[in-house]
Amino acid sequence: MEKGGLATTLTDAGVRAGQVIVHGDEMRLGLVGQVRRVWAPRGVKVRQRRQIVYQWRYLALAVECGAATLRWRWLPNLKKETMAELVGIWHQDGVAALVWDGSGSHRARVVRAVGPTQIRLPAYAPELNPAERVFEEIRGKCEGRLYATLDAKVAAVEQFLTELGTDAVRLRRLVGWNWINEALTHLTAKNTVLS
Repeated sequence: MEKGGLATTLTDAGVRAGQVIVHGDEMRLGLVGQVRRVWAPRGVKVRQRRQIVYQWRYLALAVECGAATLRWRWLPNLKKETMAELVGIWHQDGVAALVWDGSGSHRARVVRAVGPTQIRLPAYAPELNPAERVFEEIRGKCEGRLYATLDAKVAAVEQFLTELGTDAVRLRRLVGWNWINEALTHLTAKNTVLS
């Protein structure tokens, strides 16, 4: 987004200072393991075991950058009805604006009708979404290992998210990007002048 773009977009959408604004996205978590880079002495060949079991769930994550908080839910699929239910839950939880990509299920009429203002990120720009940074941390923590069941892997991710959610300093380092903080500050200043 352009400089001032997020604040302008939020203001144009009617979002006011003090309302909950989250950046959201989803990731697929399954038992088809990923090979990760690992440290090893020079000359030592590293062999990583890899699972290939076709089971997965989807992790829907919402990051509130200003307050450094996380919201997440496990989903069986990413169909528009499932996403509408998720967005409805987040809206009841106080989310006023949801910033996310232009996935088909995000753009569905039934999802948009549920409640919070939805701001679309530019296409092919995951680097603009703080939720992607949290996903990188999840992959680094949980991939490259073998799990007996999908529930065991989900439990490992749950434990990591709980730890990360209670460590506001670490979470701010991950998702407290300057341009987002400036947009939230600009939103506050702009609304203060108008009041």
